[in-house]
Amino acid sequence: MKTDIAVKLVNVSRSFATTPAVRDISIDIRKGEVVSLVGHSGCGKSTLLRIISGVETVDSGQVFLDGQEVDGRQFVEPEKRGVGFVFQDYALFPHLSVRENILFGLKRHAQTEASANAEDVIRRIGIEHLLERFPHTLSGGEQQRVALARALAPRPGIVLMDEPFSNLDQGLRGQVRAETLSLLKSLDTTVIMVTHDPQEALSTGDRVVLMRAGEIVQAGSGYDLYDRPTSAYAADFFCLSNKVPGIRKGDRIETAIGSFRLNYAAADDGKTTVHIRPQAISISLDQGDIPARVKQRIFHGETEHILLAVEGVEMPLRAIALDRLPEGTDTVRISITAERVLAF
Repeated sequence: MKTDIAVKLVNVSRSFATTPAVRDISIDIRKGEVVSLVGHSGCGKSTLLRIISGVETVDSGQVFLDGQEVDGRQFVEPEKRGVGFVFQDYALFPHLSVRENILFGLKRHAQTEASANAEDVIRRIGIEHLLERFPHTLSGGEQQRVALARALAPRPGIVLMDEPFSNLDQGLRGQVRAETLSLLKSLDTTVIMVTHDPQEALSTGDRVVLMRAGEIVQAGSGYDLYDRPTSAYAADFFCLSNKVPGIRKGDRIETAIGSFRLNYAAADDGKTTVHIRPQAISISLDQGDIPARVKQRIFHGETEHILLAVEGVEMPLRAIALDRLPEGTDTVRISITAERVLAF
């Protein structure tokens, strides 16, 4: 049966001893889609990846790849699933050359076609000059490219990536990530990538799946999760917010720094807390509704983070100044974009 769903999980659960790692997960992933699984360490994202690959089995639920059940009522061995895997530490064989590492997984494939596929991947990734070298002589970026080539050489329809860029230097990470995703998109490969980095998840995934304690907290586009989080946990995961107590009455929340009409909110009437992202606070020397005192300035290059003391608010508010404040500035005025104030 033909389907446009590459990966389908139905009520998947898995525990280790008495500790649940994945709890009742259901999700459909379309062919050619790039999905970022993101969450703190121990949330179950890597376990979910291993279940899809077949390295781990489910306790309950079902896993389907391209419409075929591979775990649940029946089990298909990992090597028969047509899935590529890029590990966090790359897992290259140290005693094999780059060429031998790439060709290692092709022994079960027709030799002529397999060799042609491998040569095409090698050319696309641009590692022809590395083929006779051994892993210990390669840089982190080069090892990552070789690991990707090995995963792609059999032409899998699905590639699983477990923190594939976390071992790279910050300056190299963005470049290698962009190159990798461009290649995977050109091959129309379905990609599921695990990361603990919120910004990486937002920038790479067609869809982002946020996990916590073995469960899916929220799934959607990066814009959905960032702009329209459905919980305080989701809001703070992608951007630490200023938290200001208030009283909700209908569609308004009254706080010490103003009254806000909310377009969406899940809180009941009564005491609540509003979440105000730093980007929602505008700073000016002489314009704005609220006076504030500068407590600390933290320079970040293109931006400056400012900690502000505001009357009636116990904790300092963090704001981001796009234009650097003059040296010696002690007091400012601020205004808040009400549309970016969240409540749960």
